[in-house]
Amino acid sequence: MNDHPLPSFGKIALGGATFGREIDQPAAFTLLDHALDRGITQVDTAAGYSAGASESIIGAWLQARRPRALSVATKAIPPYDATTLTTSIQQSLNRLQVDALELFYLHHGHESITDETLRLLDDMVRVGTIQALGISNIKATQLAALLQRQTELGLARFSVLQCTNNLAVSDLDVATRELCVRYRLAVVTFSPIAAGFLTGKHQRGVIAQSRFDLIPGHQSIYFKPDPHARLDALLKLARATGHPPAHLALGWALRHPMATSVLIGGRTTTHLDQAFAVRTIDDGLFRQLDEIAHLSAPPTPLP
Repeated sequence: MNDHPLPSFGKIALGGATFGREIDQPAAFTLLDHALDRGITQVDTAAGYSAGASESIIGAWLQARRPRALSVATKAIPPYDATTLTTSIQQSLNRLQVDALELFYLHHGHESITDETLRLLDDMVRVGTIQALGISNIKATQLAALLQRQTELGLARFSVLQCTNNLAVSDLDVATRELCVRYRLAVVTFSPIAAGFLTGKHQRGVIAQSRFDLIPGHQSIYFKPDPHARLDALLKLARATGHPPAHLALGWALRHPMATSVLIGGRTTTHLDQAFAVRTIDDGLFRQLDEIAHLSAPPTPLP
């Protein structure tokens, strides 16, 4: 079965992970209003963001503003058995106060994704409850198996992959990129400045109330030799060129050839504006940044 048309993707989309966790509803409304004014056409949220608070804030904003040119993407967390997934979809519809989900992701690759799950998602697409399917945070081996199974069964396929992609850490490995090309998946990337890691502000310890402080699990992803080697190289390039490291990191993520759209989150309109300010970087600088993205830390000397 061929998938329904995707919602409109701009190069920059607004991520709603901070809503209800790091910023309250009035601050989120300000950010959403600003995104709309800047021409952003998609906002991304998830049932797992602040236990549904992000979806509820966006739903209240949709009702208050009635925007015509902005779509909403959301996600369900595992497990993905029929009962749990059906309940999650209905809860997302209720919180967002919409009749259909324009783009719906399974938030994580998980062993509970079975043929039953895929058939349920296909049913939801056929009746119009879901318009397009996506999946995020998944290894290439499982993604390949699921796409093949959807094809074999004649079901609506995942048409969007969402994944981490920044100068420090990327899930866009060779196998994943090949799958995206083969199945024509749109790619939505997130964490372009690695939750603040690529600004260099955590070099002397985690800043209080930062993303790394509020979600300590991020530390195990970034506080490792390879990401630190890439951060050191980025900071050196920033000093040499006079560009802030966050701007270089954003510019690289936005220009990445696989990225259909890049999620920009934040707490203030300034965080969003800086992405618009650095959308283009020249070829030479991009090549230098791309070399940084593939750096590995030198091996630890033997004692």
